[in-house]
Amino acid sequence: MPELPEVETTRRGLAPHLEGRRVHGVILRRPDLRWPIPDEIGALLPGQAIEGVRRRAKYLLLDTAIGSALLHLGMSGSLRVLPGDTPVRAHDHVDISLDNGRLLRFNDPRRFGSLLWQPAGETHELLAGLGPEPLDDAFDGDYLFQRSRGRKAPVKTFLMDQGIVVGVGNIYAAESLFMAGINPLREAGKISRARYQRLADAVKQILAYAITRGGTTLRDFINPDGAPGYFEQELLVYGREGEPCRQCGRLLRHATIGQRASVWCGYCQR
Repeated sequence: MPELPEVETTRRGLAPHLEGRRVHGVILRRPDLRWPIPDEIGALLPGQAIEGVRRRAKYLLLDTAIGSALLHLGMSGSLRVLPGDTPVRAHDHVDISLDNGRLLRFNDPRRFGSLLWQPAGETHELLAGLGPEPLDDAFDGDYLFQRSRGRKAPVKTFLMDQGIVVGVGNIYAAESLFMAGINPLREAGKISRARYQRLADAVKQILAYAITRGGTTLRDFINPDGAPGYFEQELLVYGREGEPCRQCGRLLRHATIGQRASVWCGYCQR
């Protein structure tokens, strides 16, 4: 599933083509994706100017004066800005046409993505209760230390809790814990404030770098311009179980933590 850097890469690719444009029409080739597409998308979005393209966690929001189209890419979704006469392919489920003759097309073979509606001034239930953005100043070592007190869950599970911090999925949690030198199995409540500061710094550094590199190409994800991301080639632990650690040379360990495959170095991460 695309993680925060992939979604942010998509947002940055789309924003120059969508912001300031007016929606001409909406074509829904099916009534649902992961969930039913609400009537407001077809009834209210046409005629509205797109004032901004935002990201919240792994969701994209197309903001208008009366509300926002809320998009999630799911496991295989992609968004492209295309000429209005581009032929329809298999799995092209949604077209949002623009006043300049172009269109935003949502393709999703597995249909785990979503297109929903958030009225102006309201917060959709999927966005309610989310933690801070990992690249915001509010996310730091002090915050992680305070939120972790008394928690017995593994630190990796804690870090991936969207109520603690949004958008740090399996790939970037594994890489951040490696950079911070923290064993993913350690109890979250037993990690010091100083080590949490190293972890917060690692999360920020890795996510920011992954965004500049276009995200991580895994399975179906490609960028809005059709090019793959390049961060996958630089992963230090994720997906490398049984291979030597690139830092110490010892074989990497692996286990299932919180129902997710996890890889780490037993020597470099304590």
